[in-house]
Amino acid sequence: MDPLFLAYSYFRRRKFKESVDICTKILAKNPYDQAAWLLKTRALTSQVYVDEVEVDEEGIAELLLDDNVIANVARPGTSLRKPDTTHEGPSQAVRPTSQGGRPLSGFVRPGTQSGRPGTVEQALRTPRTAHTARPVTSASGRFVRLGTASMLSNPDGPFINIARLNLNKYAARSNLAKGLFEYIFHHENDVRNALELAALATEASQFNDWYWKVALAKCYYRLGMYRDAEKQLRSSLKTDEVIDAYLYLAKVYCRLDQPLAAIEVYQQALNQFPGETALLIGIARIHEVLDFVFIEYHRLQKE
Repeated sequence: MDPLFLAYSYFRRRKFKESVDICTKILAKNPYDQAAWLLKTRALTSQVYVDEVEVDEEGIAELLLDDNVIANVARPGTSLRKPDTTHEGPSQAVRPTSQGGRPLSGFVRPGTQSGRPGTVEQALRTPRTAHTARPVTSASGRFVRLGTASMLSNPDGPFINIARLNLNKYAARSNLAKGLFEYIFHHENDVRNALELAALATEASQFNDWYWKVALAKCYYRLGMYRDAEKQLRSSLKTDEVIDAYLYLAKVYCRLDQPLAAIEVYQQALNQFPGETALLIGIARIHEVLDFVFIEYHRLQKE
């Protein structure tokens, strides 16, 4: 059996380690085999891939050091930080509640029911070892750990020496650039080089590829540049309407503490993709965080 076909078969069956081993043997014989190189890149990425739309934990550092909130004293029902608890709604005694006082519904965002770091001092004393200028938070710390684990899993060092790559050459080759971007972004956790590759690829595609605009938004979001991420996602939706762009845009608005804007984005997406589960769950999670304040808000708007 052809080794490359067998490696691809392992990859389709999510046996990524076996696929990587076969690709390594192929590349040992022929280092210029692009098919094996790309397949190994995708397999290594799939081993550590995390769906960033789903996993968005907010630790104590995000809550205390967040400087992206629009208003310090928000109107009731317009902020994720201070949900309204004075409206008339379902009785809290009817359903069990979490430690934060919200009823359990099954549509809780990841991280909202987990334990918080011990003290404020621990968050403030955390060294700035992430890839941003901000203190290490629950999100950035997870990305650092993933990158470190991926490096230790390969005793011979990294598969690709990113520092020696000619990003301009790879950006012009769309068949290799996307796999390389995913590897740099997810496996190596090198956001700055991933951002440079995405910017070069966007220019090479004459700004007509929605994928690279979303890729730029991912990098901007990871770096804390939420307004730049919003611009790229809006531009991506003008090029082509895809669910990922809507989900990322709603995620940006949630981080900017604009739940009403996030709900509006979800509603626009539902017009294009009726009944999409990810969009409905996104709306349900925002309702959960706001303690069902939107039910009362929309009822008042109709009246």
